[in-house]
Amino acid sequence: MRAICGITGGRVELYSRNRNNVTASYPELSAALAECAHGTDMILDGGIVAPDPATGAPSFARLQQRMHLTRPTRELVAVVPVQLFVFDLLELDGAGTMALPYVDRRARLGELDLTGAGVRVPPFWTDIPVATMLDTAASHRLEGVVSKRIDSVYRPGTRSRLWLKTAIRQTTDVIIAGWVPGSSGGERGALGSLILGAYDESGRLVYVGHVGTGFTTAVRRALLERLMDLTTTDSPFDRPAPSWRVRAARWVKPQLVGTVEYREFVGALRHPSWRGLRTEINPSEVKAPK
Repeated sequence: MRAICGITGGRVELYSRNRNNVTASYPELSAALAECAHGTDMILDGGIVAPDPATGAPSFARLQQRMHLTRPTRELVAVVPVQLFVFDLLELDGAGTMALPYVDRRARLGELDLTGAGVRVPPFWTDIPVATMLDTAASHRLEGVVSKRIDSVYRPGTRSRLWLKTAIRQTTDVIIAGWVPGSSGGERGALGSLILGAYDESGRLVYVGHVGTGFTTAVRRALLERLMDLTTTDSPFDRPAPSWRVRAARWVKPQLVGTVEYREFVGALRHPSWRGLRTEINPSEVKAPK
């Protein structure tokens, strides 16, 4: 989960990508940053991850257990610890650094010595072949590689071609447009699958597939509770979805965003698997895969 971190006079505030204050959700990170800053004021960009205890790789499923809680219990903080990986410096002692080249910002970030309990500044490389980077990421079960131009400035709120993400597994954000009850077994009226949508190049909400795997029983129940509050009588799609796929549809207002893994997109997602809700993504940002 992307996080902007502001430290002023020893006070730490964390903000999500859509500018929600999430400081109380991650008390261990607030304390760690305050200690690492050594009284220096700064604004940082980074990512919050919940490592898998077995592999050490970031686990989105584990992070989901923390993302929706404004005040986690001490027990949950102990069972599902999070870490902050700081990868950019936006301001230092009141002076902006966003106009500096990337390598200069990273050099200043490295000089701050922010490494501490739960806080890390990951290394970066400029002389390693891309194939080697991708192979290494895959062997450590990471999602991929982020590449940045070494002379690039920081452009807030903009998806710039100055940085690229190369994913190893294909994932995409989707909008929940409806759901279908399970057809056999399980609880009566339980959620069987989700009907998924995304916006096409013309800005229309279109059908992109169904997903019925990747849920635990607890997740199905929690999702269904939220979907019941969003029930509507009409399809939210601007273009009709395949009728054979939506005969039993229960439509909802298109307000919830989630992430799925999939093999390929051929008008619909092939072999999608649910990963979890994305509370920091606005539905209007969700575009259909190409």
